[in-house]
Amino acid sequence: MKKQFCLIFISFVIFNGTKAQGLLEKKEEIFTRQDTLRGSVTKERAWWDVKNYHLDIKVNTADSTISGSNTIKYQVLQEYKTMQIDLQNPMQIYKVIQDGTTLKYSREGNAFFIELIAPQTKGAVKELTVFYVGKPKVAVNPPWDGGITWKKDNNGNPFIASSCQGLGASVWWPNKDHMYDEVENMLISVNVPKNLTNVSNGRLLSVKQLKDGTKTYNWYVSNPINNYGVNINIGDYVSFSEKYKGEKGDLDCTYYVLRDNLAKAKKQFQDVPKMLKAFEHWFGPYPFYEDSYKLVEAPYLGMEHQSSVTYGNKFQNGYLGRDLSGTGWGLKFDFIIIHESGHEWFANNITYKDIADMWIHESFTNYSESLFVEYYYGKDAGFEYVRGTRKGIKNDKPIIGNYDVNNEGSGDMYPKGANMLHTLRQIVNDDEKWRGILRGLNSTFYHQTVTTKQIEDCLSQQVGIDLSTVFNQYLRDTRIPTLEYFFNDNQFGYRWTNCVAGFNMPVKVTLNGKEELLQPKTEWKNVPANTENSKLEIDKNFYVASFNITE
Repeated sequence: MKKQFCLIFISFVIFNGTKAQGLLEKKEEIFTRQDTLRGSVTKERAWWDVKNYHLDIKVNTADSTISGSNTIKYQVLQEYKTMQIDLQNPMQIYKVIQDGTTLKYSREGNAFFIELIAPQTKGAVKELTVFYVGKPKVAVNPPWDGGITWKKDNNGNPFIASSCQGLGASVWWPNKDHMYDEVENMLISVNVPKNLTNVSNGRLLSVKQLKDGTKTYNWYVSNPINNYGVNINIGDYVSFSEKYKGEKGDLDCTYYVLRDNLAKAKKQFQDVPKMLKAFEHWFGPYPFYEDSYKLVEAPYLGMEHQSSVTYGNKFQNGYLGRDLSGTGWGLKFDFIIIHESGHEWFANNITYKDIADMWIHESFTNYSESLFVEYYYGKDAGFEYVRGTRKGIKNDKPIIGNYDVNNEGSGDMYPKGANMLHTLRQIVNDDEKWRGILRGLNSTFYHQTVTTKQIEDCLSQQVGIDLSTVFNQYLRDTRIPTLEYFFNDNQFGYRWTNCVAGFNMPVKVTLNGKEELLQPKTEWKNVPANTENSKLEIDKNFYVASFNITE
C-alpha cells in the first residue's frame, strides 16, 4: 500500500499512522480565587446593571499617579446590599459615598466589596461615588501586557496612554470590570498640565481652564462601551479632521498626532476613508456615528479603543513595515489603521461577554483585512492574503479559552479563525449572501455583548446548515480536518478523519478536472468512478488537509 499525504497550505505539520493522537490533550491550567472574582458574574455583580459612569480624574505627569473618582449610576435588578467594584493593586480606593453617607468596604485582592446602607429596591436607579488614588501598573509590552505607558516625545513632552484588554480597565480606574455588562453612556473628565491635550472616547464637550494652570478635557460617549475600550491619550497633540460621507450621513473623523508628525499623518491617514468605505460595504454602517471616529497617535503599536482608535505603526504600510501574510498584499495598506478600525464592528459593536470568546473579536477582524484587500484589489488578492496568514497558525491549543476565569484561548484566533470564516464563505458560495451575513451580524447584535453560541447559531441559521461540528473542529480542537480518499476498483471513496465526532463539513474539490461539492462524513462513502489516472484536488480556500490512499 502506497500512501501519499497532501496538506493544503499548511506548513510543518506531519502525520503518521496515529495522526491525531495527543493533539486533543489540553494542558491543565491552574486558576485562582482572583481569576474567579475577575472573570465570573459574582453575586455582588449580578444584582445591578450599570447605566452611566462619570470618570473624573487627574493625571499627574510628575509622579505617574492618577487620582479622582468614578460616579456610578446603576439600576437595581434584585435586592442586595453588597456591590463588587474592581480596582487593581497598587491602586487604592479611599472613600465611597452614597446619598451623602460614607460607606464601609473591604478588599480581597483586586476586588472591593462595598456595604450599602440605603434600601436597594428592585427597579430603582441609584448612584454612588468611588474615590481612588495610586500609581497604576506600568505597561510592560503594550498593548499585550498593558497598563499605563509613560513616555516622552522627541521634544521632551509627556506622552501617556492606557491599554488594558485582558488585564482589565480596573488597572487604572474603578469599575464593574466584567465584559458582560457594558455601561450605556459615559462622561470622561481628565485633568492634565496646560501644555498637553487629552483625547478620550466620544465627543469633546468642553475644555475647562483651572486656576492652577491645568486643563480638564470633558469627553462624552453616547453609546454603550466596553471597559477596556475606555482610554486616555495625553500628549502635545495637533489635530486635523474631515467628514466621511457614509451610509448614515456625515461621519466626523478627527486625527490627533504629535506635533512633529502632522505632515506624515496627513499622508498616511488617507487609509481611514478607504477603510470606512470598504468596511461599511462588508459590515454595514460604522456603529458609532454619534460619537465620531478618531485616530490617535499613541506610544505603543495600537489598540481598538472605541471611537478613539490608537495608532503607533510609525506611519508606514504593513505591520511595522512587514507583511504578515507574506503575499505582498499586506504592504498595500497600513495594518494598524485597518485592523484596529475593523474592531469598531467586531469588538466594540459586537462584544464578547467572556474573554474566552475573544475569537469573536479577533477572527472576524483578522478576516476583515482580506476583505479590505479584496475590496480594492480584487477577489483573488483578498483570497491570497487570507491564505497567506495560515503560516502563523500554531494549532497549539483551542481557540476558545476557559470560561469565568478571564482566560483567553490560543493566538490562533487570529489567522486560524480568519481562515475558518474564509472556509465558511466557500461553503456559502454566494458573495452577496456572505456579505449579507456579515452585515446581518452587525445589525442583529448591534451594540450587544454576545456568546459564542449566539454567533454560532446565527451563522448556522443564515448559512442554512448546521455548522456545530465545524465550530467544534476549528474553535475547540487543534487538529486539521483531513479528507482521506482512495481510487480503487472503479470506486472513489472518501471520508473525514482527524476530526471531531460527526464532522460533516462540505468541501469543494476538482475531481478529474471537474469541480464538485463533496459531502463527506466520518464514515466512508463509496461511489462508482472511472479510477484510471484519477486525480483529486481540494479547493485551496478550504483550511483542510488531504490524505490520498492509492494501491
